[in-house]
Amino acid sequence: MTVDETAVEERVRAFLARHDPAATPPLDFLRARFDAGLAWVHFPEGLGGLGAPRELQSVVERALTGTPQHDVGRLAIGLGMAAPTILAFGTEEQKRRFLRPLWTGEEVWCQLFSEPGAGSDLATLATRAVRDGDEWVVDGQKVWTSGAHFARWAILVARTDPDVPKHQGLTYFVCDMRAPGVEVRPLRQITGEAEFNEVFLTGVRLPDDLRLGAVGDGWRVAQATLMNERVAIGGAPGRRGGGMLAEITETWRNRPELRTHDLHRRLLDLWVEAEVTRLAGARLREQLAAGAPGPEGSGVKLAFARLNQALSGLEVEMRREEGLLYDDWTFRRSESVDFFGRGPGYRYLRAKGNSIEGGTSEILRNIIAERVLGLPAEPRADKNVPWKDLPR
Repeated sequence: MTVDETAVEERVRAFLARHDPAATPPLDFLRARFDAGLAWVHFPEGLGGLGAPRELQSVVERALTGTPQHDVGRLAIGLGMAAPTILAFGTEEQKRRFLRPLWTGEEVWCQLFSEPGAGSDLATLATRAVRDGDEWVVDGQKVWTSGAHFARWAILVARTDPDVPKHQGLTYFVCDMRAPGVEVRPLRQITGEAEFNEVFLTGVRLPDDLRLGAVGDGWRVAQATLMNERVAIGGAPGRRGGGMLAEITETWRNRPELRTHDLHRRLLDLWVEAEVTRLAGARLREQLAAGAPGPEGSGVKLAFARLNQALSGLEVEMRREEGLLYDDWTFRRSESVDFFGRGPGYRYLRAKGNSIEGGTSEILRNIIAERVLGLPAEPRADKNVPWKDLPR
């Protein structure tokens, strides 16, 4: 049966009739919402969805405004990266085990991809996973892992065959962050907090039923994750004039003494750029409704990073001496990024990471050039060389 907007609206009304948001505990409400197929409407029935077109999710969100919601910032990696990967490559048992507590926020996820020697060129990663009967023994180090200090599970890419070229010898796992041998250490950032971590894996034993996809097919699975990540970062829904642009325009309206002709011109330029980026994100989400994300997501994420840095820089400049103030150097283990609950100094400093996280801007430009524009690829001397023979 085709699920249309009317059917979704009826489903929401029936759900609210059975679960009063004011009287139902928040966790129970979220669990019931998942079971009613109102978590991700485009997911299959029984897995938080209705098998409906993706664009009907906005109907659900509008109707459930003001009801208990999960912490999207804290759950960003699980919602934007782990969930679509599990749906695409997981077994039925894995989907039923992980998707519900992931969406309700009962289990938080992190990402174990980047390494000290394999950041931009992820395929050169050195973390090893060696088969031992029905288990895999994992040894290595990961870095820049957001939320590892409170995550229950992680998506992990490890090398299972060093005798083949770098892209072919990888396998994708779900890693138990409470397993013996997992050590998480904080990385203090320019803002003073430790939102990121380095993670050491020493003899970590993972059962084979925590493998996602086939052995040696980890690069293909990881690419699906990374494309979803870039859409999640750069293509998230936003209102016209919202986000960081709203912070600057509010200052502009309320502080006429700060205005200059040059700042006005630059603000107008960035407003146009923000609107173009917003509309490009909307177009990308429409493409997602018809299938998996493609390399176009790299363009939206690249634009998002550039725009955020330009806007935060303009805000600091507009506020003059006041914009240079930043006294929040206290070391703390934050659990989410809060661009709008903090001052302009924080926004300026934190936005510097936007061009690194989720794929560096340099690598994204290469992806756009080769896979979107069809330009010739850069020469790759390591393309057919076994990973074990690569210089490191």
